[in-house]
Amino acid sequence: MFANLFHVFRNTPLGRETLMQSIYFCRTLDLELTIYIPDAIRFMMYFDHEAVQIDLDRSYLNDPETAAERARALAAEAGLKPHFLYPKNRTASDLPDIPTYFDFMSCPRSISDLSSKIGLGYIGPKVRRIIRTASFPVLMTSPVFKPWKSVSVLFGGSESALNALRSGIQISKRSGYPLDLFVQLERDEAYYESRIRDAGLEDALNRHCRRQYRFANGDFSHNLYALPHDSLALSGAYGHGLINNLFFGSKMETAQNTLTNNMLVSGPQATVHLN
Repeated sequence: MFANLFHVFRNTPLGRETLMQSIYFCRTLDLELTIYIPDAIRFMMYFDHEAVQIDLDRSYLNDPETAAERARALAAEAGLKPHFLYPKNRTASDLPDIPTYFDFMSCPRSISDLSSKIGLGYIGPKVRRIIRTASFPVLMTSPVFKPWKSVSVLFGGSESALNALRSGIQISKRSGYPLDLFVQLERDEAYYESRIRDAGLEDALNRHCRRQYRFANGDFSHNLYALPHDSLALSGAYGHGLINNLFFGSKMETAQNTLTNNMLVSGPQATVHLN
């Protein structure tokens, strides 16, 4: 059974860019693509530890007569045949239940705010709740379609960062694209090395890593300039502190405020499965 990415389609020019990014991700990693075309402006996702209600902005309901045809045509251009999700259960008549058995989910930085309000550095609260709760990583797409040709892991040593590193190694292996590791040294280098070694990732990292960037000096946001513009950036959502409902770890917040790259974000429950 192929791994699967879940995409909520918005039938707008912005939604086209987001879907093209999901299609590229699926084609690159040989994933199945599942598309949901909403018939209501909200839906429920029941995760193991929490139920999350997703409120969409009304642009997700644009022109439903052409939505499936347009989504199918975009996928066909890339040689993909998507599956369309039709919810079987509903918590209420206008509140469909969406399954959570997917391996990835694709989101713009916000799904509940008008696209005119969405900008770099803004991640909506619903996307944050999905990341905090989901058993899968979330692909936060760039503002416009942008192919990526390498994989860059932002590593700070936390459990979420280890999840991101595991994901990065798997994605590098599957895609054939090189892997780079970025570390902003806030502790002794031996700490980061021991975290990787104790997680059983040292050998795999040595085999697949093209280059390690270890920054002992300089502001993190400035050092991010070294990250290739055409790279898929992977990050853990949280650092070593308590998990907050609203804010990610400080490095993740800085990265998403600074980078225009596509970002794959791993929350505390997330694991990657590419089989």
